[in-house]
Amino acid sequence: MTVSEVCRKAKENVRAIALASEQDMNAMLAAAANALRERADEIIAENKKDIAACTRGAHFIDRLMLDKKRIDGIAAGLEKLMELKCPVGEILEERTLYNGLLLRRVRVPLGVIGIIYEARPNVTADAIGLAVKSGNAVVLRGSKDAILSNKVITAVIKGAIRDAGYNPEFIQLIEDTTREGAAQFMKMNGVIDVLIPRGSAGLIQNAVQNATVPIIETGTGNCHVYFEKTADIKKALPILINAKTQRTSVCNACESLLIDEEFARAHLAEIVRALRDKNVEIVACEKCRALMPELAPATEEDFYAEFLALKISVKIVNGVSEAIAHINQYGTHHSDSIVTEDSAAAEKFLNEVDSAAVYVNASTRFTDGFEFGLGAEMGISTQKLHARGPMGLRELTTYKYQVRGNGQIRG
Repeated sequence: MTVSEVCRKAKENVRAIALASEQDMNAMLAAAANALRERADEIIAENKKDIAACTRGAHFIDRLMLDKKRIDGIAAGLEKLMELKCPVGEILEERTLYNGLLLRRVRVPLGVIGIIYEARPNVTADAIGLAVKSGNAVVLRGSKDAILSNKVITAVIKGAIRDAGYNPEFIQLIEDTTREGAAQFMKMNGVIDVLIPRGSAGLIQNAVQNATVPIIETGTGNCHVYFEKTADIKKALPILINAKTQRTSVCNACESLLIDEEFARAHLAEIVRALRDKNVEIVACEKCRALMPELAPATEEDFYAEFLALKISVKIVNGVSEAIAHINQYGTHHSDSIVTEDSAAAEKFLNEVDSAAVYVNASTRFTDGFEFGLGAEMGISTQKLHARGPMGLRELTTYKYQVRGNGQIRG
């Protein structure tokens, strides 16, 4: 089918999920989770073909790779959604107007969600699961690097839903992975209700600049950890190492370290040693290099960079205000953390850093739908309209007004 036909098929079948009961939604999710585990070998075999054809870097292959542990995690994510309450039908506001009309503001699905993404085949299952539990149809468009993985995952889940007695055609996968196909997808106004791009900065900016469908911008992650002068080094180092090295190819990994000048004089050598023990390449500002001349110099571009690798930029700052200013200038408004024992500094950081998730004394790696108790996320929004941060079930809904009267007319 053409891109247009795929999108229209999802729209034609949107009522199959929009009108489903929560019991039916959970039955679909259970069937999908069981099928993913049962057919893991088949999924892995197709995934290996994608990996063999991939010519990108190690971080890209890490995102692409599936094994039984990851497939079990994907299935567990679908089961976690079963435990969460469907937001559709929630009454957000109820009041009686001066004329006796009963006004209700009620949560409803967005409609047909389009998601365009790169590499990660787990997004295919996550997106389907979230669409099911939020009552939305979904059109998936992954990259050519993961096309075989995406096809088999979609087929497994749709087959399981069909075998459970439900219509699965509200789920559609675009198999056209050309740029022309992506461009057409971004312009399916009147069919796709909202488009969510998830992937590289290039993909996201392409969607932002060219889509005519309403878009929710998910962000690249130049995430910061800031060691304030009162930080406990025994607490600070594990937070940094986790944020930087636990998984480097993800958007919530730390890319930039800021260190208070006083703290740096006491602990920079120890910090550098801890990073080098994990094979992290360090590029540093001139103040750092004055203390440790052997450090490689950082460029202006380094402070803006999302490395997605064992590399970090390090800068010495003079106090929390300078750290906040740096983050707001160079960051991507994703996730940033302060390590401090000063409650006033912590509150200032929480209030003034302009990011979707702001942490005190914790790793940035927690910015994740599963970790936030949302089951999964359709992406992590770094914009401010409608949704911000991990986009779980509620963020995939809108609302409408239901007005009940008894013959009222307007004079």
